[in-house]
Amino acid sequence: MASIPAIRFENITKAFGSKVVANKNVTMDIEKGEIMALLGENGSGKTTLMNMLSGIYRQDEGQIYINGEEVQITSPKDAYELGIGMIHQHFKLVDVFTAIENIAMGMDKKETGSTKDIAAKVQEICDKYGFDVDPKKKVYNMSVSEKQTLEIVKTLYRGANILILDEPTAVLTPQETDKLFAVIRNMKADGKSIIIITHKLNEVLAISDRVAILRKGEYIGTVLTAEASVQSLTDMMVGDKVELDIERPEPVAPEKRLSISHLTCLDKYGVKALDDVSFDAYSGEILGIAGISGSGQKQLLEAIAGLQRAEKGSSIVYHDTDNNIDSELIGLSVSEIKKKGVSLAFVPEDRLGMGLVGSMGMTDNMMLRSYKKGHIIFTDRKTPRALAQKVKDDLEVVTPGITTPVRKLSGGNVQKVLVGREIASEPTVMMAAYAVRGLDINTSYTIYRLLNEQKAKGTAVIYVGEDLDVLLALCDRIAVLCGGKLNGIVDGRTATKEEVGLMMTHLKENGQEAKD
Repeated sequence: MASIPAIRFENITKAFGSKVVANKNVTMDIEKGEIMALLGENGSGKTTLMNMLSGIYRQDEGQIYINGEEVQITSPKDAYELGIGMIHQHFKLVDVFTAIENIAMGMDKKETGSTKDIAAKVQEICDKYGFDVDPKKKVYNMSVSEKQTLEIVKTLYRGANILILDEPTAVLTPQETDKLFAVIRNMKADGKSIIIITHKLNEVLAISDRVAILRKGEYIGTVLTAEASVQSLTDMMVGDKVELDIERPEPVAPEKRLSISHLTCLDKYGVKALDDVSFDAYSGEILGIAGISGSGQKQLLEAIAGLQRAEKGSSIVYHDTDNNIDSELIGLSVSEIKKKGVSLAFVPEDRLGMGLVGSMGMTDNMMLRSYKKGHIIFTDRKTPRALAQKVKDDLEVVTPGITTPVRKLSGGNVQKVLVGREIASEPTVMMAAYAVRGLDINTSYTIYRLLNEQKAKGTAVIYVGEDLDVLLALCDRIAVLCGGKLNGIVDGRTATKEEVGLMMTHLKENGQEAKD
């Protein structure tokens, strides 16, 4: 007799408006005590399907069964009562509260008991699965890994037997990822059902039992992980053969383009986010920036772009080798940098905050970059309209039209619009922060190709990434930040993932000494 699955989706359909069908007739099972990876390109419906399971959305058609019984999940509260918890990529914690206060928040005091009772139960959960939580520690003092651990413990505290992890290793070091995977395996051994949404296929092969594939909102099939490979999973997601090699051509005639010296920046709390950082960036190379989240990556790129104030003694010099002119950028605004003849392109981490205006279409977002022939930005719509169409066609942006608000597009398509717009400015320095975060493998390789094309044109590319496998395959050199300090620069061709991972978390005594 077949076992009853922990979860069964039967003919699940969810649409947003009349044009966007996120899920269409999805029927699939997740077993008890298994780790299921959920894969698909951006816009394939993965997150929408899990949002229905966790009570954020309600399906238009179809049924959801938990342990063989049909259920109605109309809110996250319903999901919790059914033993379902989702750990989102963006944590839902209160920074000024302690771990214990975050766990107790929103729960009836009769359920939680005293602070001592909560701490005792939390310790029991930690001992059982291998977590490490300081119950009195404030969230704002926690690392990303500690915050994620707290989210999982909070979910288990509330009785979850089904856990959904959305991009759980996105900002973890290799060592932190190994520790998380050990905990996940312990939860599986205890009979928990775990669903992982991720785009890191090597990790899918390392941790999951089965892999379910969605494509354009439809369920394609489920395969045993033991019988799968990165290539086979990619081909299933895309529906065609995909070339998975990241090119890394040798730099051609590299010349010094940027000289960063003693760069120091403060964060919004007045604490040093960057501390006396010095390095050079060269034309025709991709310089990777590695570091755990919050190590100063954001401030570094924004300081170069003229968006972040630097402290006294800092220097950022742009070298125009064609005209033999050196320009100091510290103290200049974005417009002043541009007037100096410095062509900078910047793909920020916040795509729909700093990068694009979500309520505008592609054409209007192109106009924001001042593609114009006159002095007034809105006098010429023909040029940005043509550019929007070119970006849409060349990068295969999936959108109803170039006037559709970009906030209605999937994350991958939003990123294509942003990268396409910045590249069209023909930069001599291009900076990209987490350019493939949350993107499917096909879109990611499109971004890698575009960065390599800029490198071949002689652009100095600075790429902030979180996937060390990609950094080591794509970048010529990798500068490693640790606690706001430069902990060294390694050769992307010879460095190992373990070496870079340790440099991200353990500051050397001579951390400011960089190898060119």
